[in-house]
Amino acid sequence: MVDLRRVRAAWQRCDVVVRDLPLALVIAVAPLVPSVQHQGTQLGDLPDRPTDLLAVVAVALQALPLAVRRRWPAVCLAFVSLGFAIDQLRGYHSAAGVALPVALFSTAAYLGRHRVATVVAASAAYVAVAVALARQGSAEGTSGFVTFYLVLAVAWAVGAWLRRTRATEAEHRALVAETSRAAERTRIASELHDVVTHHVTAMVVQAEAARYLTADPGRLDQTLTAVTDTGRRAIDDLRHLLDVLDPAHGSGARTPTVGEVGALVEQTRQAGQPVEYHHVGNPERTAGSAEVAAYRVVQEALTNALKHAHGSRTVVRVRHDDDAVDVEVSTEAATGTDGARSIAQGGSGRGLDGLRERVAVLGGDLSAGVQPGGAFVVHARIPSGARQ
Repeated sequence: MVDLRRVRAAWQRCDVVVRDLPLALVIAVAPLVPSVQHQGTQLGDLPDRPTDLLAVVAVALQALPLAVRRRWPAVCLAFVSLGFAIDQLRGYHSAAGVALPVALFSTAAYLGRHRVATVVAASAAYVAVAVALARQGSAEGTSGFVTFYLVLAVAWAVGAWLRRTRATEAEHRALVAETSRAAERTRIASELHDVVTHHVTAMVVQAEAARYLTADPGRLDQTLTAVTDTGRRAIDDLRHLLDVLDPAHGSGARTPTVGEVGALVEQTRQAGQPVEYHHVGNPERTAGSAEVAAYRVVQEALTNALKHAHGSRTVVRVRHDDDAVDVEVSTEAATGTDGARSIAQGGSGRGLDGLRERVAVLGGDLSAGVQPGGAFVVHARIPSGARQ
């Protein structure tokens, strides 16, 4: 059994000249059918003339150039017009005359340059043919010539409309593609911010602490080991992120989940930040997008705590409800309310702003600010879609 979809796909892969050739051949053969001989366009209403060698040339000039109507539309129109003029002036009136409106439509739809000049030249040629027909005794009259010209103008107008429609669709596709690229760049920038900022901040804090541990080789070795482990995790996360940009390079992207928050908390503790972690519920019941967003909220909050309130008590609470994941990270600044405000004001704002957008897209909300007790609290509630 023939697979029509494969046949159609193979046909679409053929050169445009090959795809236009059947139409040209059909119009070329049509005048040979006895029932349609001398049944073509009769613009000048001149007496019919028997078919001769010149008639065959006129048919070939009108039909065969249609094979290049999309590749070289202006060339196609020139030859078709010449063949049509011979056909009418000699009185052959072959069925190949239908090629002229097809050529006009194709030229309007596919010609890229000199469109106005083409219209002027085609109109001048038509006037010349009409005058020549009138001198041969044509009974068509001015109204007949004008009516046929308007028919040809409609063919051109339809082709011009198709061209504008395709151009509009192409602009729309380009806009959608650019918007998608911009969104992807924003997403990648956010991922880089989350990954690099957290790991590098932890390494900086750990390295600073190592400067004061030279008298205690055991603790110094432990701290340097933590720096090494953090660097390796940073490299692994960057590799996974690069695999997202180039899927063929790696085996696939690693997606962090809420279930990995424990490892994130432990890494922050190794950097010298006292962190308490409370987890309620089953993270496996949440949707993937919600897990990633929740993980990034915790990561950004712990990074800010390391940067701007190092050594202050931080509490991470993650709760999984039936339809959402609730995340809260609270940091008690060592210097009180002013110290807590430094957490909010110390960064560029890129991380929290990006998280707000990510959470909002998922239908949730995120708040971050200094609470009356002096702590800086980041809170997010993200719908998980578990009931859907």
